[in-house]
Amino acid sequence: MTPSIKQEPALQPLDEYNQSLMSHVHPIDWVNPSPAANYDLVVIGAGTAGLVVAAGAAGLGLGLKVALIEKSLMGGDCLNVGCVPSKCLIRSSRVVAQMREATAFGIQSPDGIKIDFAAVMARMRRIRAGISPHDSAERFRNLGVDVFLGRAEFLDSGAIAVNGNHRLPFKKAVIATGARATRPDIPGLAETGYLTNETVFSLTECPPRLAVIGGGPIGCELAQAFQRLGSQVTLFHKHKHILDREDVEAAEIVQQQLLQDNLKLVLDCTLEKVETTDAGKVIHYRQNDVINTVIVDEILVGAGRTPNVDGLNLEAVEVKYDARRGVIVDDYLQTTNPRIYAAGDICMNWKFTHAADAAARIVIKNTLFSPFGLGRSKLSSLVMPWVTYTDPEIAHVGLYEREAQEKGLETNTITIPFNTVDRALADGETEGFVKIFHKRGSDQILGATIVARHAGEMISEITLAIATKQGLSALSGVIHPYPTQAEAIKKAADAYRRTLLTPRTQSLLKLLTKFS
Repeated sequence: MTPSIKQEPALQPLDEYNQSLMSHVHPIDWVNPSPAANYDLVVIGAGTAGLVVAAGAAGLGLGLKVALIEKSLMGGDCLNVGCVPSKCLIRSSRVVAQMREATAFGIQSPDGIKIDFAAVMARMRRIRAGISPHDSAERFRNLGVDVFLGRAEFLDSGAIAVNGNHRLPFKKAVIATGARATRPDIPGLAETGYLTNETVFSLTECPPRLAVIGGGPIGCELAQAFQRLGSQVTLFHKHKHILDREDVEAAEIVQQQLLQDNLKLVLDCTLEKVETTDAGKVIHYRQNDVINTVIVDEILVGAGRTPNVDGLNLEAVEVKYDARRGVIVDDYLQTTNPRIYAAGDICMNWKFTHAADAAARIVIKNTLFSPFGLGRSKLSSLVMPWVTYTDPEIAHVGLYEREAQEKGLETNTITIPFNTVDRALADGETEGFVKIFHKRGSDQILGATIVARHAGEMISEITLAIATKQGLSALSGVIHPYPTQAEAIKKAADAYRRTLLTPRTQSLLKLLTKFS
């Protein structure tokens, strides 16, 4: 047995929390095991998809030989530079917002809210370190997985090399190498220096002036959080509206909230170049055919994701891939090499942790328990919800109204504004709505969007209804505690039921009363 390759650079700052984190997700003294003679399954990448595949296969108690290879940090983006740290910052930023709103509730907040940004970041590092044992190399070794820390590349259709010296023969392999932040092709950006989700959580001082490039979910979430935590944020977006893939009314509510937070929006613009001056980092942008500039201290890029296909030697195993789309898979998550599958950000349009988890479960079934291709599961069968964690949040599941129309489906829309929901009135959270699209002439739910401070906690009820083919009539019969904001879902279902009360139905009901 030989040690792994040199340890990845430690996350900064190297305090007790990050040292604890690194001891779990990339221990410096880790010794790679001697490879088995043959593996039932070799997984490349220890992000969410890879971890779920490896743990699921090894934890069945069937004696399967499973190997897991990770060149960087166990836990992938979600634990280290994604979901966990970002939601910690968002939570702290919401506290600031609630303190500023306190007078509306009859509470006198102290003059001048003092934000200790270093303490906010320390809290994030402490929580991240506390979660890390669940994704640790030691835990997976204890599950019976052979964990290799190092660089993986395919040798041929039957073997993978780790660090150029370990040879891991396999029956089936899974590519789960994820994606990384895309760098926009802006002259001077690389030379000036910029942050991504992979580096922004190493900050210990709040940048007084911060530019965020990209008005999608990541850009909007972090822009709002940093604005509330003390930065003056300028958000650049190439389209005319932020979150342009979301429901238009939902995105507009979030956009107005960002403006209320005093965040500067520069929309429908093109970034021309970036340069460094004594005054700071200067961003030159074109808007309405006019060149303007903004001077900032830091630049955060949140403009999409690029799949990690480099260095895998996919050509050697005839696995087709695209530099932008990633590894090409079919509906069963099988690549163009029938022995090799993929899951997660490396191959899917749904770039969410929960999507990677769900896809990993499909891969386990299709690689190990579908002999001759019988009984395989499809990615397209999943009902996938997602959430943008701005304040308020936007949660969505199923089709958007425009998508239903493109499919030729006639729809009706039911919208329940939160200013008609008692609990939302009591909470002072009336900006938002529950919007449900259903098939015209039917109670079949096609999709739904919720805008609320905790929309992500509410969307699962509608996801369950769609997944189990329960319609609005079923939701109308579900008792919801009063008062809750989720009661808006029942109000939407009740609104559908009222549409069934036609004159003919009323006549029938009136007749029934005479015999009752």
